[in-house]
Amino acid sequence: MNTTASPSDRQGRIRHLLQSLGPGIITAALVFGPSKITIASKLGAEYGYSLLWVMVVAIVFMAVFTSMAARIGIATQQSILATIRQKWGRSVSVPIGFGVFLVTSSFQAGNSIGLGIALAELMHTSPVPWIVLFNGIAIGLLFFRSFYRVLEKLMFGLIGLMLLAFITTLILSGPVLSEVAAGFIPKIPGGSFPLVTAFIASCFSIVAAFYQSYLIQERRRLMPDGAVVRDKSFTGIFILGLMTALVMICASAVLHQKGIRVNNATDMAKAIEPLFGKYASTLFLCGLFGASFSALVGNSTLGGTVLGDALGYGSSLHSKGNKVLIAIIMVIGATIAIVFRRLPLELIVFAQSVTILIVPFIGVTIYLIAGDGKLMGELKNKTTTKWIAGIGLLVVISLAVINMRDLFFKH
Repeated sequence: MNTTASPSDRQGRIRHLLQSLGPGIITAALVFGPSKITIASKLGAEYGYSLLWVMVVAIVFMAVFTSMAARIGIATQQSILATIRQKWGRSVSVPIGFGVFLVTSSFQAGNSIGLGIALAELMHTSPVPWIVLFNGIAIGLLFFRSFYRVLEKLMFGLIGLMLLAFITTLILSGPVLSEVAAGFIPKIPGGSFPLVTAFIASCFSIVAAFYQSYLIQERRRLMPDGAVVRDKSFTGIFILGLMTALVMICASAVLHQKGIRVNNATDMAKAIEPLFGKYASTLFLCGLFGASFSALVGNSTLGGTVLGDALGYGSSLHSKGNKVLIAIIMVIGATIAIVFRRLPLELIVFAQSVTILIVPFIGVTIYLIAGDGKLMGELKNKTTTKWIAGIGLLVVISLAVINMRDLFFKH
């Protein structure tokens, strides 16, 4: 009896594996935007390899919450926001929907700006035409019959581009492996705490983890009848951590040794060019473009879908109402980027204020639903997950308190 799988069977298994990885890859791509590259570059440039361990901690928390949200999506036949509405009413679900929409709209300008600047540096032009063009392309993607399939393929491609760019930059930078390894031993250099808290908040994105539930259900809608959907989110979150570490290590090896500081992601590309030539700088800018465009599409999709669900348009990416809201976020971000060419301080303060209020709230709802045995059955939180997620919640609440103090009580 011949038990060897045929080429078509092997191709089918590979295709199924890639499809199951899709939701986690999309989450990684929407979290790893230009702001993440900037803060990872700043950490590496100012403190060398010494804070690599912080990335591991943040990614562990992110992986646990993303997995909880994914399991909620698998265990329930309705969206996570519908479950919240069922358990606690519209007075809880609607504020979450509007809060997520406001946060994503506020930060969307940063994605447009990062995209425009990356291409402007590459092509030696103004960033404005690129902002208009790629926001137009992103809105055009909404008109595809299966927007989720297009989104999945786009994110796989952009993740591949980013990995190529940052791995090549890492090889060129030639880090000392023993020093890299020492960076995973916990220690906090003097003066680094504000940057560390900002970094944890950017890596450990509760809002993005929350959206994993929507993505896993969107993927289930497209699976053949009877196909089992499993939680494969860890791979995407591992890639998120890997890309963050690559940028931190490159910045440590290239910038920290020479005492060069960075204020934005393009500073990193400019610092690389004199050392490794135009090729390295171009590759890094390609990585920045990939991060900006993936975050631009993913961030707006997240905000539009969650608000649409809160307003009664449903949780599907096929919903016309949701697509309109997604496009509105893109237009808001592009308009701010073109008018101001940077994120206005007032907008940053507003976004941080909404984030402080909404993120702990969302984190608690994920934790409580994932621990509900009646809803989750065998997929409910195990003891280890409860403890790690509980510590993660304390971290989120502590960061909210610190940010609230800095925003409203510090003079």
